[in-house]
Amino acid sequence: MRNRAVLPLAAVIVVLLITWAVSFNSFDVQEKARNILRFNRVKVTKPKLKTVTTAPKAKCGLSRVCPPDHFAFNIVSGAANVVGPKICFEGKIIMSNVKNNVGSGLNIVVVNGGNGDVETSAYLNMQIGNADDILAYLKNIDPGMIVLVASFDDVTAKMTDEMREVFFGMGSTLITSVKHRDNWVFAGGAGRDNKSLFEMQAANDESTNVYGDWPEIVELSGCYPRTLTDGKVL
Repeated sequence: MRNRAVLPLAAVIVVLLITWAVSFNSFDVQEKARNILRFNRVKVTKPKLKTVTTAPKAKCGLSRVCPPDHFAFNIVSGAANVVGPKICFEGKIIMSNVKNNVGSGLNIVVVNGGNGDVETSAYLNMQIGNADDILAYLKNIDPGMIVLVASFDDVTAKMTDEMREVFFGMGSTLITSVKHRDNWVFAGGAGRDNKSLFEMQAANDESTNVYGDWPEIVELSGCYPRTLTDGKVL
């Protein structure tokens, strides 16, 4: 009877030992698996992407970037009656000899002072053009428009006092003194009562002319402030 009681007890002990061994091995396998998975997660971590920002570039040949709410422009008068003028606005050449859209007289670009869209560009022939049509064109420029002007050859043959008054109302202070074959460039605003800061003139003078009967080229660059529809600066 004693031997029969010992056998089941031994069997129970053996089963317990086997169960413990299996459980221990299973725990060890799971721990190793966790370690392997943690190692793999470190390996596959995605690198952080770096964002590269490019600095804004100056436009129209300016040496600096215009501040916010300003438009870059460059205006070059014609050379004698040979090379036509050039007008650049916000990095785009609007009028030039290359574009074949310039002519003798007043070369004008009209820009929306609020959004910078080019509304019109034209040259007004001041030698054979109709003075009434030229005056009507100038008077029809809406308040709030930015007006860029470059002379070519001569602008005075058809120039009237009324035309000069229109430019004076845009902020020009030199238009009253522009004479036969003077070179003149101007940037102003329709509907503005104050003086423009952007204007240059080269007088036709035999003692200083560089192109025979014509003076030197004049060039004007700057940052024109954005304007409201009533011509006021933002």
